[in-house]
Amino acid sequence: MTHVLTLVADRTATTLSDAVIARVREAVEGGPPAILSPREAADIPCRAVPDAARLEAALEGAPIDAIATRARGRRKGLLVADMDSTIVTTETLDEIAAYAGLKDRIAAITRLSMNGEIDFAEALRQRVAMLKGLNLDALEKTWAQTKLMPGAKELVATMRAHNATTALVSGGFTWFTGRVAALVGFDIHRANVLLHDDSALTGEVAEPILDREAKLATLRELAEARGLKLSATLAVGDGANDLAMLQEAGLGVAFRAKPIVAAAARARVNHATLRALLFAQGYALTDIVDE
Repeated sequence: MTHVLTLVADRTATTLSDAVIARVREAVEGGPPAILSPREAADIPCRAVPDAARLEAALEGAPIDAIATRARGRRKGLLVADMDSTIVTTETLDEIAAYAGLKDRIAAITRLSMNGEIDFAEALRQRVAMLKGLNLDALEKTWAQTKLMPGAKELVATMRAHNATTALVSGGFTWFTGRVAALVGFDIHRANVLLHDDSALTGEVAEPILDREAKLATLRELAEARGLKLSATLAVGDGANDLAMLQEAGLGVAFRAKPIVAAAARARVNHATLRALLFAQGYALTDIVDE
């Protein structure tokens, strides 16, 4: 069998039953399944990437993600992860804007940018300019309310325990990526620099902007530095500025992504936690490093 189909459910929903696994196995003409985590994740060996329509029919609308990978080289040596709405649950710039009374206006621009409807760099400059004069306390308050996506710490800790390099690469701001990287355990973080004086935002962001092409360049740079082929890399994100790196990585996962990204990515996670990225690499529950 040259490929593996990994089925993953949300760990709290436990919807991955033996009946579902058997039904999917029959639909994809797969081999005997391997249970990675009871009622959460299972591998089904198969001869090729399964037909999407047959797979969807077999799942019968169950809230289960299905990720097809090649059987060889599943475990990756580099993780490059987006931050906003991927490693953390919110868009941090939108949350900062709430303290200026501009959350709805700025969030609307964010949605257009993440859906690829407007240029990312220009949208970022526009949103930051709207926050000129905002007291730096807004950043501290935003950070205090920022929550990690379930499975984020486990993903990073487990990959690092197996000698992978982990990088947080965001179109957001270093003010947050530095804190998130320290909290989660990332080896590296890169993002845009939000300019400010001693007390307030200046309404500017340092150039050049870390955008879609910069994320892709970072993936390539870090892979080369590690002596890895791109096939040995994993990227995860949700917005249009993540799409280039998702398409180039050996395993690129659109995580609860915008429609344009989900449609173009080879792998999608809509229901499970970030633990799905470990199961897709063949890690079992016993391999996962607890949060």
